[in-house]
Amino acid sequence: MFSTLMLLAQQQSGDAQTPPPGSSLGMLVPLIFIVVLGYFLMIRPMRKQEQQRQALLTALKKNDRVVTSGGIIGTVSAIREKEDEVTLKVDDSSNVRLRVTRSSIVRILGGDESAKESKEASA
Repeated sequence: MFSTLMLLAQQQSGDAQTPPPGSSLGMLVPLIFIVVLGYFLMIRPMRKQEQQRQALLTALKKNDRVVTSGGIIGTVSAIREKEDEVTLKVDDSSNVRLRVTRSSIVRILGGDESAKESKEASA
């Protein structure tokens, strides 16, 4: 009985609720606006940030002090382009070295040359 009432209600409301032909375009405009807004607020800044990160990784050279994504601070002692791998010297006294992927480097702190120059300038 309930299904019969639902069927009758659908038939009656189907005739009365037919949308006018131009209303589908009106519903599409806000959706297009949201997509364009999302592009300018999310996708475009992320692309710019990724380009800056790629520039940072390509500028990486020996004796740069870097920070990895795990928080390890070290000095670049070797860069292997083929394996996409960087060897970091973590401790000078015990000669501890770590091999990490290039993509795990988050930030360049500065090279040993700049640290030596600043020490000489202050002395």
